[in-house]
Amino acid sequence: MWSTYRALVFALVTASNVTPVHVLEFCQSTDPDCHSHDGKTSNSRPPSNSVKHRWDVNASDLTQFRVTCKKLIESFPIDEVDGDFVRTVRNCVFSKSIPTPLKGPLRLAAVSKDVIEEILDLDVAATQSEDFLLYASGAKLLSGSVPLAHRYGGHQFGYWAGQLGDGRAHLLGQYLNRKGEIWELQLKGSGKTQYSRSGDGRAVVRSSVREFLCSEAMYFLGVPTSRAVSLIVSEEPVLRDQFYNGNVKTERGAVVLRLARSWFRIGSLEILSESGEIDLLKKLLNFIIEEHFSFVSSDDPDKYLVFFSTVVNETASLVAQWMSVGFAHGVCNTDNFSLLSITIDYGPFGFMESYDPNFVPNTSDDEGRYRIGAQAEVGLFNLEKLLVALSPVLTQKQQKHAKMILRGYGDIYQTRIHRLFKAKLGLLGEEEEDNYLIALLLKMMEDTRADFTMTFRQLSEVSANQLRNRTFTEMWALADLSSHKLSSDWINMYLLRISRQQSDLDRQNRMKSINPRYVLRNWMAESAVRKAEMNDFSEVALLLHILSSPFVTQDAAEEAGYAARPPWWANSLKVSCSS
Repeated sequence: MWSTYRALVFALVTASNVTPVHVLEFCQSTDPDCHSHDGKTSNSRPPSNSVKHRWDVNASDLTQFRVTCKKLIESFPIDEVDGDFVRTVRNCVFSKSIPTPLKGPLRLAAVSKDVIEEILDLDVAATQSEDFLLYASGAKLLSGSVPLAHRYGGHQFGYWAGQLGDGRAHLLGQYLNRKGEIWELQLKGSGKTQYSRSGDGRAVVRSSVREFLCSEAMYFLGVPTSRAVSLIVSEEPVLRDQFYNGNVKTERGAVVLRLARSWFRIGSLEILSESGEIDLLKKLLNFIIEEHFSFVSSDDPDKYLVFFSTVVNETASLVAQWMSVGFAHGVCNTDNFSLLSITIDYGPFGFMESYDPNFVPNTSDDEGRYRIGAQAEVGLFNLEKLLVALSPVLTQKQQKHAKMILRGYGDIYQTRIHRLFKAKLGLLGEEEEDNYLIALLLKMMEDTRADFTMTFRQLSEVSANQLRNRTFTEMWALADLSSHKLSSDWINMYLLRISRQQSDLDRQNRMKSINPRYVLRNWMAESAVRKAEMNDFSEVALLLHILSSPFVTQDAAEEAGYAARPPWWANSLKVSCSS
């Protein structure tokens, strides 16, 4: 399945016979606790008269901001045992758990204006208040909040790990915004829960900076993802052995306030199936389908099969999008794979620099299981585990059909990747040599270790005439590529292909709109982290600004060298699971 165009090892497009995901819009009542709906998807804004009383308040006044956990609490049995002490939990989806406030002075290190204003309906000025520091760090609860920790399991590095769960995260509640969207607000790094195992429930500055920046960077790249609201840094000491070599260091605690339409992941279903809690498994499945897969009828006897088909389709699409921007997740365990097919749980991720299918961003991944070139295969493995989890609620006939659906994953992925890379090269229509044109380019990039992001970007910026004359002044990635013995042959093929299209300027504009000039390279994140650890958050702010417009050439980014050849010390950087 995976031998075709192995240099690509990338992805495919959504098969036309598989139903796409539509996230359900919730009720538009003025009652903030009203999250019921009529089963129909709506993309429209709530009527103006219903918005008036609900949102026409001081957008800087956080006392008016309300969330609710009512629907989640009423839909599922809650852990009957009180207290955040670590234990094996059964017969529930959530446990009640109160965040542990960070110690020492708190500082707002970063905030996403886009999330604050466009999703949470607040004025960014609200983030400058003492109340915001307290709410966004877990020291004070939002109105309506009943903090929850989610119980889930997962396969980690190929093996069943048993109960995992939110070991340092607290779900604060759901927020219904003026667009009629429901978002779940969650703190990460907010203290121990029932699922903390041997952990301390904290996150540190370095990992929190990376998660905050990458969540937003991925969104502006057009990749489905959770979002980051804010980053709060404290003076609380946190002990970490960053590379598991016995070198324990004291770092500072930090909390990211993040949000997503849902935090349910494959492991959410696995733990219930593995524990034999089949009635609760059905209840959770029905809830997820009703809330997030509204095109599936609750009366459809094949609803679980349609759900599975959709997740297969959308997972293939998500991994393809990762690959199209050179993103390696780093820890593709089943507990980190969203059932809504969005990117979640940013850990030791990395954006590939020199093109290398064996790029491994996680130094904890000794065997390279989650190398960038294996992500599509890992996606298949995770979907196989999802099917195992669903088996108790599927008939024999449905299980057989589900296996057939799963066999189509590779084709879906390859179709999607083919279309994505055609677009990256500005190719219109479909011609017989397109596959070869893409595969040969990637092979040349691999041989010359050409930079992934900048090769495609500079192909977007170079004119056909410059290509014809091999004029690559200041185009360092193309200069590297041109050292390959087949580069002239490839350029001639490419020139011939694009000559049969619209104007060359049109090609360049289309390519520049999908090939980013800036991605969150490890060295850029590391530079921001080093400054942040010294209480200088200027580069965090700069990167957030730059990565919010990754396709636009920006003077500040050019001055910072974000599109230049990576510095010599970039190759020595290491990122691990320890955070």
